[in-house]
Amino acid sequence: MIGRLVAFLLIFAAASLSSVVQEACAADLEIKRAWSRVAPPGAPVLGGYLSITNSGVEPDRLIAVSSPISDNVQIHASAINDGIATMRQVTDGVAIPPGQTVEFEPGDLHLMLLNPKSRPGEGEKIPLTLTFEKAGRFDVELVVARSPPEVANEHQDHMQ
Repeated sequence: MIGRLVAFLLIFAAASLSSVVQEACAADLEIKRAWSRVAPPGAPVLGGYLSITNSGVEPDRLIAVSSPISDNVQIHASAINDGIATMRQVTDGVAIPPGQTVEFEPGDLHLMLLNPKSRPGEGEKIPLTLTFEKAGRFDVELVVARSPPEVANEHQDHMQ
């Protein structure tokens, strides 16, 4: 009987410690400047831009993005090679090194919401869930605007 109680307590302690470690990792990531450009009616895609800062000592990786307004949200990278603009889907995620900020910006690394079910207008918000390899899920909102926000949503760092 005592052996079972000790085993139960050890399992409970390990589960609790795992939860604390998960929260500590999540607290090391901060999402800022989450926005989307105003899209014309009927646009087949919406772009998403934000910055992710890892203030921790361990690297993490953005591995998936989802939104209730799109069945398919992809991470894309744009580049200009020999004067030709190209864009490709990033399928292996995006590394977020410790002590660094990764920017998702127009013409560079960005999110693509394909075939959106709606096109929110200026000032409205688009809900997103970012999934990280270590930190887990973060719920954020892209503020729809004509240009990047200066500090409108600087402290948006929610985790579910």
